Amino acid sequence: MPTSPVPAVAPHLRRARLGVALIFFTNGIVLGGFAPRVPEIRANLGISYGTLGVAMAMWSIGALALGLFAGAMIRRFGSARVATITMVGSAAAMLAAGAAPNVWLFGAALFLVGVTDAWVDVAQNAHGLQVQKLYQRSILNSFHGLWSIGAVVGGLIGGVCAGLGIGVPWQFVLSLVIVIVANLVAFPMLLSKDTATEAEVDHAADEAVVPQHTPLTRIPVRTWGILIALTIIAIAGGWAEDAASTWSASYMQDELLAGAGLAAFAFIAMQGCQFIGRMLGDRMVDRWGQRAVARSGGALVAVGMGLALAFPSPWGTIAGFGAAGFGVATLIPGAMHAADELPGLRAGTGLTILSWLLRLAFLGSPPLVGWIADQTSLRVGLTLVPVFGLLVIVLAGVMAKRVVRTQEPASA
Repeated sequence: MPTSPVPAVAPHLRRARLGVALIFFTNGIVLGGFAPRVPEIRANLGISYGTLGVAMAMWSIGALALGLFAGAMIRRFGSARVATITMVGSAAAMLAAGAAPNVWLFGAALFLVGVTDAWVDVAQNAHGLQVQKLYQRSILNSFHGLWSIGAVVGGLIGGVCAGLGIGVPWQFVLSLVIVIVANLVAFPMLLSKDTATEAEVDHAADEAVVPQHTPLTRIPVRTWGILIALTIIAIAGGWAEDAASTWSASYMQDELLAGAGLAAFAFIAMQGCQFIGRMLGDRMVDRWGQRAVARSGGALVAVGMGLALAFPSPWGTIAGFGAAGFGVATLIPGAMHAADELPGLRAGTGLTILSWLLRLAFLGSPPLVGWIADQTSLRVGLTLVPVFGLLVIVLAGVMAKRVVRTQEPASA
């Protein structure tokens, strides 16, 4: 029996997908460019690992303090405006952090980075989910893949600038220019506010089973348990990324005695392999289901980083971060998608709560790893990454199995 032809994607949806991809890409550039310069920033400020970890926590404090305003801003102005405008604001705040003359101003600038990055994160994922619904197939992992390749580009720029002795502020000026130009191009491509709102009509079908406007206090405990498990899975992906962005260059230089150029490649390997994993992620999820993909990813993180830390060497560490990058590739987008589809939560609530809790976890990660590093070594602090890989294997059962699609008659 012949299969039904795949419906052609409307041109305005293709443009919207490209626009969202540009925002994710520039978001990755900003973080990616920061990671290789962390050792230099720490040296210029004259601070310890622990103090750096506390200053880095200001990023998460900013996200936690004001990040939940993202939903109200999106409802008022639309996710397209919020994502593009706050993306430019985030790059400007990163420039302020790179130019900060002392740790107090550095922390204050990172607070602003956290606020704007949280708004960008919710807005770009919300818009991406709206485009995905209209596409009627999984494309969210590809957006996160563009974030990863943006981070690789940013990491390469940072590594080259560090190797050439170009000052941190000048590099971040370049990043700001790239972000402004890309988001000016992206904004006209995105869905209008009215079109994006129409995409949320799909939630009405769920309301027939479980009302989407159920008060939070009346949501079943089981639903909260699933949401917490999904959050831990997302945290596993987030902490692996944070280990690469905050600590990998310092670990490579300070404990493995690698040069600044080579040290950047641990982060680049993480993001490069994560990009590959996210480009393949949608097909892997469609074929095997998010549950199996997440469990396999958790195992790869645990084994890859575990071996790299057990037998430390520069190239082994690069390979370990690469394995972790591929392993966590689908964890955050998969957890976000599952949270957004949880019955009993009004549209966007599960995604917002998971994003907020993920930021809360980021608040604890840098100070904890920094404290462990000051007491023992960065190598010991980084063992948290394979531990979270094991947790993913245990908790992945809350994620969806493979969906067996049945053929539907073609529309008239």
